[in-house]
Amino acid sequence: MKYRNLANTGEKLSAIGLGCMGMSFAYGPVDDTESIATLHKALDLGINFWDTADMYGFGGNEKLISQVLVPNRDKIFIATKFGFRLKEDNSGTYFDGSPAYLKTAVEASLKRLKIDTIDLYYAHRIDPSVPVEDMVGAMAELVQQGKVRYLGLSEASPSSIRRAHAVHPITALQSEYSLLTRDVEGEILPLCRELNITFVPYSPLARGLVTATVSNTSELADDDFRRTLPRFHDEHWQNNQNLVKEFADFANTKNSTPAQLALAWVLAQGDDIIPIPGTKKRKYLEENAAAVDIQLTSTDLENIEALLAKYPNVGQRYSDGSMKLVNN
Repeated sequence: MKYRNLANTGEKLSAIGLGCMGMSFAYGPVDDTESIATLHKALDLGINFWDTADMYGFGGNEKLISQVLVPNRDKIFIATKFGFRLKEDNSGTYFDGSPAYLKTAVEASLKRLKIDTIDLYYAHRIDPSVPVEDMVGAMAELVQQGKVRYLGLSEASPSSIRRAHAVHPITALQSEYSLLTRDVEGEILPLCRELNITFVPYSPLARGLVTATVSNTSELADDDFRRTLPRFHDEHWQNNQNLVKEFADFANTKNSTPAQLALAWVLAQGDDIIPIPGTKKRKYLEENAAAVDIQLTSTDLENIEALLAKYPNVGQRYSDGSMKLVNN
């Protein structure tokens, strides 16, 4: 494994981290035994940057991770997030970025993870009803109390990032970024570089779309949330299948899998970028980890851009409802 610096903290994190959401949430049936084996395999591979959130399995993912985290605490840099809450009637979630809720959320995460300090604590979104200064001010108090080491934001706008950073240094910004989702290249990435904030792409494999492993949406489990995403439907689906086929052919010329090439592309966008592809299976973890050894030439990158330009109708990354929670 290769390692990258986390902002100016001195922390060395694996160039490819591990997104743990799918082990407990959103992507069909869970298999705790395989998930635990995958976490142990991550340690074997030198993947020390693990990402979870209190909403993944509504606490279940943090509890699952704790089984491997606690006996290996010194080997793992753990990130979790707060903010999404379950409605009282269980009909869905809403976001609460208030300082009052934050205080209860962090205690609950610490208890589930069975640790004293969270390495990186993210606000999962920006709450439009709470001044970002108030939220980050309350998060900064957790640092002073020793409950959290570093602060992060997720899916925040340039304005929110600047305002937050003025209150307390923001160490990492987590937002979606992949071959198919490149909004952050306009303002977000340059701002992160200006403020020395590490950028952490989630869904760097476009939720599995660019891996050429999903040939038909009917293969997805009934509760797989990708069934709700525009990219897996109608004209976007056909466009993306054509794109993925050509991308897989190109990956073959590089002696890599489509997933490895997609991750290598993300890694090539800057040394201050640390993607966290999610998986719940050892075989995919090993495949993803090998992407750090793929070197892409300028010609390779140009060829990939040309390929993407041929198939522009990729579709929106979320449903309309979910997009409303992205802080633009």
